[in-house]
Amino acid sequence: MRRRRLMESTTDSNEVNLTPMLDVVFIMLIFFIVTTSFIKESGVEIERPEASAATPRPDAQVLVAITPEGTVWVDGKAVDVHRIGQQVAGMLSDDGAVVIQADRASTTGLLIEVMDRLKQAGVEQVAVAASRSTR
Repeated sequence: MRRRRLMESTTDSNEVNLTPMLDVVFIMLIFFIVTTSFIKESGVEIERPEASAATPRPDAQVLVAITPEGTVWVDGKAVDVHRIGQQVAGMLSDDGAVVIQADRASTTGLLIEVMDRLKQAGVEQVAVAASRSTR
């Protein structure tokens, strides 16, 4: 009888308690979710113009793309130029920045119009993307 109790107590102690490990995993998951920055892609391939003074802009929150055909894209969808200001302003946080990726073959007039619409909607931080030239 004594052996039976001894064997029962040893089998209970052989189980591994996974609760602390799961707690740590969930805390790490929450940490990575909170620290991840979410960038909305423009949705189209753009051939950027080159500039020797191009600098990286890591704080971009929304990317706006202008195609050679004159279409404006935000978040994978074509957007009307007249409504781009309100749509992008609704996607930004208080200190968010917008980067416009204008194709090399797009018109300057459309780029200026998009920038003007963004400024009218209250977007203060607007930048134009360029590739760093190798010259």
